[in-house]
Amino acid sequence: MSEERATAAGDPTDVLCTPADYVRWAASRFAAAGLHYGHGFDNALDEAFYLVRHTLGLPHELPEVYLRARLMPDERDRLRALIDRRVTTREPVAYLTGEAWFCGMSFRVDERVIVPRSPMAELIAEGFAPWLSAPPERVLDLCSGCGCIAIACAAAFPDAEVHAVELDSGAFALLEANIVDYNLGERVYSHKGDLFAPLAGEPPFDLIVSNPPYVPEAEWAALPEEYHREPKLALAAGEDGMAVVARLLEEAPQWLQPDGVLICEIGSSVAELEARFPGLPAYWPDFERGGSGVFVIDRASLVAWQQGEVHVG
Repeated sequence: MSEERATAAGDPTDVLCTPADYVRWAASRFAAAGLHYGHGFDNALDEAFYLVRHTLGLPHELPEVYLRARLMPDERDRLRALIDRRVTTREPVAYLTGEAWFCGMSFRVDERVIVPRSPMAELIAEGFAPWLSAPPERVLDLCSGCGCIAIACAAAFPDAEVHAVELDSGAFALLEANIVDYNLGERVYSHKGDLFAPLAGEPPFDLIVSNPPYVPEAEWAALPEEYHREPKLALAAGEDGMAVVARLLEEAPQWLQPDGVLICEIGSSVAELEARFPGLPAYWPDFERGGSGVFVIDRASLVAWQQGEVHVG
C-alpha cells in the first residue's frame, strides 16, 4: 500500500515503518506538544531516540542499518502507545521505560521515586577529590530514593560499606530492588526511616551524601507538569525548601568521623540556603558536564560554624 493510500485509509502512522521514522515522528510530536526535558535529556530528539531504542531493545551504540529496518506490527503498536502516553500524560520518559541512567549505570525507576539527574554523578566519578583524603570506608546516603547515589558510591569505592536511608515505602522498595540487581546486599545496607533515625548504633561515617527535598513550596507549584508526576515528598520541603537541609546541617556532625565530609545537593535553592544559614562555610564545586547547587563542607568547619549559632534551624 502506498503512503497516500495508507493515510487516506485510516491511521496516518501506518506509513511509519522504521525506527528512524518513529524517532522523527516522536521528536516532532514532543516539540509540538511543548514537553519539558529535565529528566535525563534536554531536547526532543535525544529523548525520542532513547524511547525508540529502549522500546525495541536496541543497544546504545546502534549501527545505522538498524534505523532503516522495517518494524513488526506489534513493535509499531508499542511505540505509538508510549509516544502518545508521553504527550498526553507528561510523564518523564524514564517512567515509560522503567529505567534511568546514573554514573553509567542503569536503575529501576517508576513514579515512586524522582528520576535520577544529580550532578553529584560527576563528583562520584572523580572519587570526591579533592575533599576526601583517602577512599572512604563508610558512606551514608540520605534520602536515597532509588538508591542510585548509594550504589554508584559502592561501585566507585569497592572496599567501602555503604548505608542508604529512605523514608517513603515505595521508594524504599525500589532501593532494595536496585541493590539486589547489582548484587550488593552484603555491602550496601538499606534503612527505612527519617534521616538519621534508623541508624541507631551505627558508628560514624567518612562521607555523608544527600540529595534531599529542597524546592520551596511556591516554586514546586510552578514547576512544569513533568515534575508534578514525581513524588512531591522528594521535591518540596516547606516554604523556603530548607526544612530537611536544616536537620541535615544540625545533625550531621555527630554522624561524621573527625575528618568526615558532608556533600549535599540543593539545586536552584542556593539563595534560600544562604538566607537561612548565613556564613555557612561551604564549598560549591563547578561541574564540567552541567548542573550546580551542590555544597561540600567538612565536619570541622560545620562544627565551628554551629558554635557561632544558637540553633541551625
